[in-house]
Amino acid sequence: MTSLASPPEGTKVILHWLNKSRSQRILFLLEELHVPYEIRTYERTADKVAPPELKQVHPLGKSPVVEIQVPGRSEPIILAESALIIEYICEYWGKQLIPARWKDGQSGGIGQESEAWMRYKYYMNYGEGSLMPFLVMKLVIGSIENAPVPFFLKPITRGIANKVYDAFIHPNLASHFAFLESELASSPTGGDYFCGELSGVDFLMIFPLEAAPGRVPDLSKETHPKLFAFVERMHERESYKKAVEVIIKETGSYDPSL
Repeated sequence: MTSLASPPEGTKVILHWLNKSRSQRILFLLEELHVPYEIRTYERTADKVAPPELKQVHPLGKSPVVEIQVPGRSEPIILAESALIIEYICEYWGKQLIPARWKDGQSGGIGQESEAWMRYKYYMNYGEGSLMPFLVMKLVIGSIENAPVPFFLKPITRGIANKVYDAFIHPNLASHFAFLESELASSPTGGDYFCGELSGVDFLMIFPLEAAPGRVPDLSKETHPKLFAFVERMHERESYKKAVEVIIKETGSYDPSL
């Protein structure tokens, strides 16, 4: 792959950050790479949805959104979707977080990709495309289960929720988290991260793994030691701690849960 030039001097990165959203992992990445940035924070409404102001940044009104102002460009670059943002930032500011594409001694060609690079491309799609939908479904069904309804309707809403959990959500979550535990156990070169060495994928995966406890049945340090060790390892990074400090300073508190 052709090496990309570094961003020109004066490039400005603006992170549009929303509480209880995926945007914290972008802040974590920016701190890890020492990318100069500006942060603009938004709070969810009483209905727990993003405020309308975010639609002025991106038509869908979601977060994270990263705005990049480049000298000489009349319009900023607007990036949405966590995986795209992470890949784009890594390509220009964090090439060390992208695994080498080709196996040692290979010049490039189909089937010559390294295991680390194949994992990198896979997880950039898997995190949001396969794993997060089940965690979001658990959140939505939980809101139905705990909805403020008359007491005589509680057994009905609870019964519906439990049927969805037992037949669909919980079996799928169990499969995903068993898979993730095995993936860390078989990490390339015996590494501590999803692609062996630290990569952009780890910044993507930290959010669902932080959100999982309490939502995934039978998830504990005893049953999934590799996953819990991974989260603790990421939390120990100075860039993670700094990102939390930034949000506490900006908003007064920080809660990593959904």
